[in-house]
Amino acid sequence: MSTPRFFGTLTLALPLLFACAGPTPSSETVQDRAASLARNAVLIDTHIDVPFRLYRKPEDVSVATPDGDFDYPRAVAGGLDALFMSIYIPADVDEAGQARPFADGLIDSVEALAKGHPEQFAVATCTGDIAALKAKGKLAFAMGMENGGPIEGSLENLDHFAERGIRYVTLTHSRSNHIADSSYDLNERWGGLSPFGKILISAMNARGVMIDVSHVSDRAFQQVLDLSEVPVIASHSSLRHFTPGFHRNMDDAMVKALGNNGGVIQINFGSGFLTAAARKYSNAREQAMLRFRASEGLTTGDPRLLEFARAYSDDNPYPFADLDDVLNHIDRAVELAGIDHVGIGSDYDGVGDSLPVGLKDVSEYPNLIAGLLNRGYSETEITKILSGNLLRVWREVERHAAQAGYPARCRQ
Repeated sequence: MSTPRFFGTLTLALPLLFACAGPTPSSETVQDRAASLARNAVLIDTHIDVPFRLYRKPEDVSVATPDGDFDYPRAVAGGLDALFMSIYIPADVDEAGQARPFADGLIDSVEALAKGHPEQFAVATCTGDIAALKAKGKLAFAMGMENGGPIEGSLENLDHFAERGIRYVTLTHSRSNHIADSSYDLNERWGGLSPFGKILISAMNARGVMIDVSHVSDRAFQQVLDLSEVPVIASHSSLRHFTPGFHRNMDDAMVKALGNNGGVIQINFGSGFLTAAARKYSNAREQAMLRFRASEGLTTGDPRLLEFARAYSDDNPYPFADLDDVLNHIDRAVELAGIDHVGIGSDYDGVGDSLPVGLKDVSEYPNLIAGLLNRGYSETEITKILSGNLLRVWREVERHAAQAGYPARCRQ
């Protein structure tokens, strides 16, 4: 989840095919193959911010919705089989001491959504659930906690959230917390992981909860890799090579290290994660908003800030990334880490209106598959990117936990 950003509406054509070396298949052939893969392969997105979206503005995502990036009809159209619902804890909620009840409330909302629409949705808590639910034609809701604040320095709280179905924890978010330093926070209070954070790594390994290194500082990232006995994931990160100076993304050495660890980088679709132009725009817009806020003496949430943001976007059109940019990140991640270490973590419903042309919502995964086909990826390789790599890590984490006395807790 990134701080929501609001941009003016920009209507653009959706490019579906891209040139590749050698003879190019017809548009119909590539799109048919892509649609077939989307239907038949298991497709998992490791980071979608539906719970926080619905917390802010409740609506029924079991039917088509006018807003947001996810609803059931669009998910079916896109071939989505499973998503990690992000249990996102804003830093200010954590700092106010409300992180645990806030997290429980979001988990409650995911369970209520599944219970209210049992023909469409179900909660998944182990790898076996994913295949079982696909066979039943249901969309699987796994859960990942974005910001480990709700753990509150207690392994009993880790046990509580593992029991509730949390299967990965993003250790921190926009500010350093009691576990780790954040890539966004210039005050690296711990120099990486806190003393409790170092204890937490082995505890998560033992309990079958995947460690997510998205959002952590570079030093925290390396310490996690040094301590973890199982592969880790970056649930929604992209490559710093394309966004120099943006430490929220991973540099080449980190991507290689994650591959050597056996882990997976799940590529984020937000334009600001994909191109230097979008990153520069976001930085300039944020500075302009900070100046406006200070000059007017406004507080967070003041509607005049939203009005200013919209006016800024009207005067300065946003430089959207496109499908090619996402493919460039995948290509480079594969080159650095290998085909077994790349996946999808879109950040749908978490990056505002900054999504790239061709991947505006969950209905458009087939566009990504078509692009991969045109870049020469085999169907076997694409299936690894769509889910195989993530499932491999998750299974390895489950095996390790079973050996430690915490067998996988499945619901199906």
